[in-house]
Amino acid sequence: YHQYYLVVCMNIPKKILVLCTGNSCRSQIAEGYLRHFAGEKALVYSAGIESHEVNPKVVEIMAADGIDVSHQTSNNILEYENIEFDFIITVCDHALENCPVLKSNALRFHSNFPDPTKTIGPESLVQKEFEAVQLMIKKYCSDFIEDNII
Repeated sequence: YHQYYLVVCMNIPKKILVLCTGNSCRSQIAEGYLRHFAGEKALVYSAGIESHEVNPKVVEIMAADGIDVSHQTSNNILEYENIEFDFIITVCDHALENCPVLKSNALRFHSNFPDPTKTIGPESLVQKEFEAVQLMIKKYCSDFIEDNII
């Protein structure tokens, strides 16, 4: 009985929440990569202080890396206030400083990734900035899952 209980408890997926300002870009990229790297070992959610639509460029650059995020939605943090998360990751300073406090025992992590949607210039420059931020977030998510989930 005890061995069975241990196995069942160990197989419960961890719940991860990724927070950003508008839940349209950086948190969407992170949600996609965290799901990809964690597989069945984690349930991944993302939200923002506000909810905007998922940025089409995010769908495009993630698809180019073999990850479909077209089904992801932009959500407001208040939609998740009754979920007990194991981990909360903020991906921008604005969210860290302005997010409503969730009553949670979750371990909190923070990394301030640049916002590629703020890039001004020719399309080629915007594309390069999206791809640079995507790579930063991909590495962060891979390391996070390796260090905390697997």
